[in-house]
Amino acid sequence: MATLPLCLAIGAYDHVRNVCDGAGQVTGIDLTVLQLPVEEMFHRFLVHEEFDASEVSFAKIVALAAQDDRRFVPLPIFPSRVFRHSSIYVRSDSGIAYPGELAGKRIGVPEWAQTAAVYSRGLLAHEHGVDLASIEWVQAGVNEAGRREKVALELPQGFRLEVIAECSLSDMLLAGDLDAILSARPPGPFERGDPRIRRLFPNYRDVEIAYARKTGIFPIMHVVAVRREVYERDRWLAMSLFKAFDEARRRSLERAASMTVSHFPLPWVADALQFARELFGDDPWPYGIEANRTTLDAFLHYAFEQGVCRKRVAAETLFPLELQQTFKI
Repeated sequence: MATLPLCLAIGAYDHVRNVCDGAGQVTGIDLTVLQLPVEEMFHRFLVHEEFDASEVSFAKIVALAAQDDRRFVPLPIFPSRVFRHSSIYVRSDSGIAYPGELAGKRIGVPEWAQTAAVYSRGLLAHEHGVDLASIEWVQAGVNEAGRREKVALELPQGFRLEVIAECSLSDMLLAGDLDAILSARPPGPFERGDPRIRRLFPNYRDVEIAYARKTGIFPIMHVVAVRREVYERDRWLAMSLFKAFDEARRRSLERAASMTVSHFPLPWVADALQFARELFGDDPWPYGIEANRTTLDAFLHYAFEQGVCRKRVAAETLFPLELQQTFKI
């Protein structure tokens, strides 16, 4: 049978390994895989549409969908998931000890529509009662000046967002011009061990576990999306990609569960997987809609109320109908 050539850009995750190395069959597709840095991959796909399919920011895809920009078709495949209590940074001398004390402060974000920032603002508002409109928001690059928003925004009435092109968030935090930073990428001085910057939640893992138990949310950062013209020409490829990624994910979990050999260069990997299963159930990293309903609904709500989305987006309208019907996901 003839195969369809397809160029895919994706991160170098173990749970996509068997899609990338050919060990897992992608039915009907002759796959060329590019493994690239995240920022480069997102820019080349969303701005220049260089690849047929790519890993991409969940917030950017949702924002585009809300603007009726139909160039991309997201699939319910989630290669990156990260809790974001660890992504809130403050000055060590700020006196800020609790999330509620961020109300009325001046806080920096690298992009308003950064997925990590959407989750961080969501947990501040919904778990800690912080009025997001009370905050003076600043947008700039985390460690380098000049970063710009990638999608058009429509912030809710009363929200203030200042764009600063000439300084980085790290420099402004150290200078006292900011009280906090919400960012997936840590401030450079923090990574270098500068004691002037600390996490708001020093015990973030304990806080994130408690949050997961309370809310059922396991934050989705990235999705896999296909260019619409590629999808419309050969709709079956959505199913083929979903099955291949799901199988690769299953094999990765099997490797993690092994107590016989070390598939990962870390101790106690199997124990960590067992703990994740106790927290999330037998499948701690599911794909599809229904298995991720709580997280998807929460994120789509946050994105709308924060002005990342101009209108409400439902998970059922975001992902291809044929995947929902066949997998009942």
